[in-house]
Amino acid sequence: MKKITTILLCAASLAVFSTAQAQTTDTAQAATSQAQVAYMAQTAVGQEQAPFTTMPWTLGRCIGYAIDHNINVASQRVNAELGELDVNSAKNQFLPQLNGYGSQSFSFGRGLTSDNTYANRNTSSFAVGAQLQMPIFQGLRAMRQLSYSRTSLAAMLEQVEAAKDDVTLNVIGQYLQALYAREMVEVARTNLNISRTELERRQAMIEAGRLPELDIHEARSQVARDELSLTNALNDSVMAILDLAQLLNLPDNSGFDIMPLEDAAILIPDPGTVFANALAYNHTLRAGQLQVEAAERNVKLAQSGYIPTLSFNAGLSTNYYKTSGFANEGFGAQMRHNFGQSIGFSLSVPIFDAFSTRNNVRRARLRQESARLQLDDSRNNLYKAIVQAHTQAVGAMEKEKSAAVAVESTQAAFEAMQVKYDNGRANSTELETARQNYISSLAQSVQARYERILRARILEFYNTSTL
Repeated sequence: MKKITTILLCAASLAVFSTAQAQTTDTAQAATSQAQVAYMAQTAVGQEQAPFTTMPWTLGRCIGYAIDHNINVASQRVNAELGELDVNSAKNQFLPQLNGYGSQSFSFGRGLTSDNTYANRNTSSFAVGAQLQMPIFQGLRAMRQLSYSRTSLAAMLEQVEAAKDDVTLNVIGQYLQALYAREMVEVARTNLNISRTELERRQAMIEAGRLPELDIHEARSQVARDELSLTNALNDSVMAILDLAQLLNLPDNSGFDIMPLEDAAILIPDPGTVFANALAYNHTLRAGQLQVEAAERNVKLAQSGYIPTLSFNAGLSTNYYKTSGFANEGFGAQMRHNFGQSIGFSLSVPIFDAFSTRNNVRRARLRQESARLQLDDSRNNLYKAIVQAHTQAVGAMEKEKSAAVAVESTQAAFEAMQVKYDNGRANSTELETARQNYISSLAQSVQARYERILRARILEFYNTSTL
């Protein structure tokens, strides 16, 4: 849920485009040229260096690649494989154990004889055999261990899917951030084109003697500032694409580029409906529910220590013994004559184990309570995230509508102010204010649109677990 919260704050980076401080015209033009070269190089196709990036990437392709190469997802998959081994180990506890053994020993020097005297004798002995142990009743431990392992494995598989969801939300946020930065480049370029056009108009009016020469210096200064703003926007776009490529863990981001999204109208569902569906679809909650169930089974597993156990055992053995100075039967004969068999049952009744089982049960119950608290926390965080995304989506829609109206009004105001300026009824400060209002409304419109797309897609993902 921490990553989801981070994604919900991602749109905060969609800041309103602002102009930089004044720089000299030559320096700004050089910086703009360098940024444009970097921007073109970033969007160019790198066929020799990275053949897999020859076509712009869609959002779905970015998500799929990120999931396949994400370290956290890979780590969760390894944990799931370990869970599968735990299930297999639990199944194997029902199987008998068969062990073979063999021994060879030698004895030298004085030793006690059957006559209760000491004598120098050398002896050797050899023994071989096999033992079988088969559980009959293990106090329900094996069955409960298998049940616990299966439930834990199911929780691990859900955690794999939850990790994929986190990657998906991260990619969505960064993908939209890259598209937003790209559109802000166009806003900055529009702003620069307006400034250059205005510079040409003022130059013509000065030559005609209709404006003082001071106005041309102000226009050139504005062009320099707007060139610097375009430079910053280009750099921001390059960095946004680079951040997305790094999020995908691309080995080489040469030629990496993305496709624009279809701005299809997405209905914003009620947060209560989204939360109800998320309870069934959300993998983080499903993993938490399975962890609570696994903790309950772990309590029963710990309680198995109170129950007696019964096992069956059987064995086969034979040996060979040789003493120096005495006639000894041959090896083969002794092995046949000393061959023996045994069977038996072993019953273990727990009476007092220094409170080990009691402490294990208490520990398991505390873990069960911890799992319940974590599930409640995840459920609360999910509900807060859904309500927040819904509120921000509705706000972004209203903001987008207002921004569209503002674009039209500020554009009309700017055009009207240009006419007044040409007729000497407005000064350059008023004209610049009208232009800045128009550009600011364009930037706010872009910001509101991408914020609405981001929130709507997050809600759609929570509602259906798909994009």
